[in-house]
Amino acid sequence: MAQNEMRESDSKSSKVLVVYLMAMPDTPELAQAAVEAGADIVEIGFPFSDPLADGPVIRRAGERALAAGMRTARCLEVLAEIRARVDVPLIAMTYASIFDAYGWERLEREAREAGATSFIVVDLPADDRPELKRVQLVAPTSTDERLKLAASETDGWLYLVTVTGTTGARAELAPSLAPLAERARAASDVPLYAGFGISTPEHARAAAELVDGIAVGSRAVEAAEEGPAELARFVGSLRGALDTLAVA
Repeated sequence: MAQNEMRESDSKSSKVLVVYLMAMPDTPELAQAAVEAGADIVEIGFPFSDPLADGPVIRRAGERALAAGMRTARCLEVLAEIRARVDVPLIAMTYASIFDAYGWERLEREAREAGATSFIVVDLPADDRPELKRVQLVAPTSTDERLKLAASETDGWLYLVTVTGTTGARAELAPSLAPLAERARAASDVPLYAGFGISTPEHARAAAELVDGIAVGSRAVEAAEEGPAELARFVGSLRGALDTLAVA
């Protein structure tokens, strides 16, 4: 399935909704609930002991995952269990040190065998390890040159980090998204999805007016901690907000 594929309903295409979940034993059930509620893509976090890009919610989730024994091999098992339940794109999201420890070629091969559609390696620059096809991230601080490079190397879509800082729910949508989206549009015609700091249906709608889709992490992780029903309720609220922007 193409990573920029959008749901179709009544001959309309809606904005893409990406939901992040930390790999845990119960994540397959959670991922299924998220997809049934309207998630188009699911990111699966492989926990790392020093997650520099993650805010307190995802950092704590990673700590819980590590305490529960979620090492790379177990995360791959969870990924396969998720793939058995859903048919949307699955993106393994982690840090370069996990690849270093497990082996770059080995982890890519085993993750794809388990059902990963692609990868996000948060701390890996676009010009490092070009053989690993992955979704590239850009930030408000990225130069136009780096935007063009990332867009040329990305796998399916470009991830716009809306803030200069870590993940986490925020009260307002970052004002830096609009100029970043404008520069990214000028650099490439790949789909643009925005993430970091998007935590409410209002945020989702406002961001999606500027880009092709949104990614929600911290707030989704919080909802997942309450169980599949609460996660489905939250994802459904985001889906509803995005579907008001459906285009012909």
